[in-house]
Amino acid sequence: MNNGKNLRAVAYGEVLWDVFANEKKIGGAPLNVALRMKTLGCEVAMISCVGNDEDGKAIIDQVKSLGLETAAIIKSEEFPTGLVKVTVNERGSASYEISYPSAWDKIVLNDFAKKTALDADVLIYGSLVCRDEVSRKSLEELLQTKAYKVFDVNLRKPHYSYEMLEQLMHSSDFIKFNDEELLEITQEMRSPSVSLEDNMHFIAERTKVTAMCVTRGKHGALLMWNGQIFENAGYPVEVADTVGAGDSFLAALITSLLTGKEPQKAIDFACAVGALVAEAPGANPEISYSKIEKLMSGIKI
Repeated sequence: MNNGKNLRAVAYGEVLWDVFANEKKIGGAPLNVALRMKTLGCEVAMISCVGNDEDGKAIIDQVKSLGLETAAIIKSEEFPTGLVKVTVNERGSASYEISYPSAWDKIVLNDFAKKTALDADVLIYGSLVCRDEVSRKSLEELLQTKAYKVFDVNLRKPHYSYEMLEQLMHSSDFIKFNDEELLEITQEMRSPSVSLEDNMHFIAERTKVTAMCVTRGKHGALLMWNGQIFENAGYPVEVADTVGAGDSFLAALITSLLTGKEPQKAIDFACAVGALVAEAPGANPEISYSKIEKLMSGIKI
């Protein structure tokens, strides 16, 4: 089975509390990716900022207990720990109300963050963290490192511009979209097609990035790798909510690809992981390898 041993990853961006109707859970797309990569055997550090408050202390304690390196999560005296109000509809799809400004909008790199990024094999970052100039400048510094750069497109209105998205794509080695995000961005870039596959090639032509994936909800995902398209049609599960499913999918896919797994096996594995996260409430449920194997082999779980 998949093993990310010896893969050193750095995730940069928002750490926060996802506030649901009756509970709150730690979240933020880069943190969700980092936590899943850790369970897959990677060595992972998180670069972010929390408030010097109870919520911030609780995040650091919990993240540390889950095995992530937290020395690059700084504490802000000025800004509070991030909160996101999550509303889940009857189909399990989530919408988000994101507080601003939050501590993660003001990430300043400490010496540990800079050294960790220089030593990393892979850097994961998203678009949401660029809504504020302070965190955006810190990301620009990290993008100068030699790490393999994974850009997780995360469109949350009104927190992005197309110009910024294009810059972030150009800086990356690998791009992750969902189907709606890909179509929105390529329409803005004047693509003549509405086909996902055509638009992956369109992005590759425009940005020179030839590795990317597109998630399609219950219909699985597409992967472009070495100029070739691979597909998984999805696994049938009863969806509890979609929070974090794409993040765990990305973690599983990147870990698989960068540790030498064949592209088709990598996307099959990643789709199974994403489906099992959607089946459970919250962004970071525990998932066993046996459960993943059963789902991939069509055995009723």
